[in-house]
Amino acid sequence: MPYQITIESTPRYLHVRVTGENSREAVLGYLAEVNRACVEQQRTNVLIEEDLRGPSLDMLEIFRMVADRAGAPGTMPLRVAFVDVNPAHDTSRMQFAETVAVNRGLQLRVFARAEDAAAWL
Repeated sequence: MPYQITIESTPRYLHVRVTGENSREAVLGYLAEVNRACVEQQRTNVLIEEDLRGPSLDMLEIFRMVADRAGAPGTMPLRVAFVDVNPAHDTSRMQFAETVAVNRGLQLRVFARAEDAAAWL
């Protein structure tokens, strides 16, 4: 598996921590697991702390993944707070992902710190 994931249920949200290699497969894989956990636990608020190794994904790949997830059947309507804890990653890429998500009706917001993300949820 190209990633490792832990999902902890808190009173207000699911807290997801993911590590591994930064790739399309890893991101889509862990997002599918997050969606399954939300369905199983009937939760709609999620805090994702992502620490994937390797360069940031390119803008076109980010656009495609977000656009595909927005219209995917069986996807829970979520409020997602996202923190990329890898300091080597380009933060403008995640800001772009947030813009694409919001433009498609998704509630996704990118944060620099998990504490700020949790407060938003």
